[in-house]
Amino acid sequence: MATTEGRPTVHTSHPFNSQTSRSVDYVWAVARISLGWVFLWAFLDKAFGWGLATPAARSWINGGSPTTGFLKGTGENALGGFFSSLAGQTWVDWLFMLGLLGIGAALITGAGIRIAAATGTLLLVFMWAAELPLANNPFMDEHLIYAVVLIGLALASAGNTLGIGTWWSRTAIVQKYPILK
Repeated sequence: MATTEGRPTVHTSHPFNSQTSRSVDYVWAVARISLGWVFLWAFLDKAFGWGLATPAARSWINGGSPTTGFLKGTGENALGGFFSSLAGQTWVDWLFMLGLLGIGAALITGAGIRIAAATGTLLLVFMWAAELPLANNPFMDEHLIYAVVLIGLALASAGNTLGIGTWWSRTAIVQKYPILK
């Protein structure tokens, strides 16, 4: 260890150089857009029934309930009574679908990442809780992993790379209400 006047010298250089830091920004941006597509695709498939998870006959535009299938299937779970009682309620369907659309759009565009992270984490934790006890792990599943990634996206300001986050943060409404960043 080097010393200066008998005291140890502390090296304060950051372990990442600017090129590495820029590469990390792109990794977060790709993660943001990818997770945004997961939310947006769930909205589109449930709304229009494109046949992957939702058949056309059970799509939202054809009168189907986007929450019934998942929530009715939770009846035997630890919190199943609560969650299955929400299945098919119009306000729950609207809240769920608007959440999927808003979170997906925010993540893909890079605007409103903080709100998307907060609401997305809340939605994912509810979906995780509805499945308790989990079939394949004592507590961890993709819902919690996605929630952690959402929080990381907000902390990393991931909307600024390959997104409109920098521009969005300069708008008058975001300047007035920074929570919208």
